Amino acid sequence: MSYFPTYQAALDYLYRFVDPTRKPAATHDAAANNLRRMAALLEAAGQPQAGLRCVVVAGTKGKGSTAALIESLARAAGLRVGLFTSPHLSSYRERIQVDRCLITQAELMAQLAALCPLLDGFDPTPYGRPTTFDLGLLMALQHFAACRVDVAVLEIGLGGRFDAVNVITPLVAAISSISYDHRAVLGASLAEIAWNKAGIIKPGVPVVTVPQAAEALPLIEAEAQRMGAPLWHATPQGLCSAHGETSAYPVVPQSALRGAVQQENARLALGVALLLRRAGLALPNAALAEGLANVTWPARFELVAGTPPILIDGAHNGDSAAKLLADLRSEIAYERMILLLGTSRDKDIAAIAAALVPAAAGLVLTRSLHPRAMDLDRIAAVVSPLLNGPLVMNPDVATALATAQGMAGPRDLIVVTGSLFVAAAAREALGLAVAE
Repeated sequence: MSYFPTYQAALDYLYRFVDPTRKPAATHDAAANNLRRMAALLEAAGQPQAGLRCVVVAGTKGKGSTAALIESLARAAGLRVGLFTSPHLSSYRERIQVDRCLITQAELMAQLAALCPLLDGFDPTPYGRPTTFDLGLLMALQHFAACRVDVAVLEIGLGGRFDAVNVITPLVAAISSISYDHRAVLGASLAEIAWNKAGIIKPGVPVVTVPQAAEALPLIEAEAQRMGAPLWHATPQGLCSAHGETSAYPVVPQSALRGAVQQENARLALGVALLLRRAGLALPNAALAEGLANVTWPARFELVAGTPPILIDGAHNGDSAAKLLADLRSEIAYERMILLLGTSRDKDIAAIAAALVPAAAGLVLTRSLHPRAMDLDRIAAVVSPLLNGPLVMNPDVATALATAQGMAGPRDLIVVTGSLFVAAAAREALGLAVAE
């Protein structure tokens, strides 16, 4: 008999394990309980990851896009590919995919029901209570094992060193662009954040990264050296090792995902593909070109045709906001930008606003339904000195989007950004997705 009469009942049970405080651990040893707890869960579940070949992707920006790119490259080569990412946009099932097919409601219900006896008997005393993220990862690994995937691409949830995904020893590790985010948990300096991200590097496992800030790169280099892990750099010129070995990209690193930052992610994904070849996976050049051409990843520089057009992007820190504006100016022709902005309480709204608001001819503030959404009055206080046009506030994303459409002329561009949760709500308002 099923534990859950409906899919919604299963989700309600899953979300009972959310930690609403999201408080950082007091010490590194306490943070390591995330790994110990996940290892204990995997042991209790029979080690579903044991036979899986994995790629682990960390970073501040671009890790989800990079994971999607790697998945697309491998799938184009005829491999069966698992993909685990977070957060989701409109359906929890987006987090667990095989060959870009979402886990079905019935499969998720069955996976979670099978875990209930394990969870009922799990002792939280030594390592703490399992989290919703832990259970999602465990279900993903079980699903991938059941589907007999050839390779699984796993995106780190938060940070790297103490993230539950880091119990996995992958074939290849990848680190996308590192910038400031989640400072309360990962550290106030870029060096601290980089140290946390570099924690995914495992003994002897090759790791590939993109060009990083001067403050971040030495932490990656030091960790790779400490672990005896071959370090590769996905540069514009090719894949370069720390010892001077160079491999040209076998195809042009240009994907269906638009923007300069996505070119960087494409180079990183190709670097991973080259290292997977060395590990024995067959990834022909034609498949790599096909995978780049056919990749999709919603809410990342996603242009929705219309009059005016709407650009949806999940940029949620100062660095990604600045890169978004640069890409807008180089990739899209428009007269004025109308900005629809909302973010979460833990984000640096001052940095986001400084990058985008002065370039906007009009600003509409909104918020998602997520409990961590930032209050509009707080955003307004930050953006007001930067305004070059009217300011409107509406807490409902669909209504706020309609307001932005009313402010924009046919040659203008509406940009929805600041949060993946706001981006998701905008996509739902436009009929591009249905909340589940």
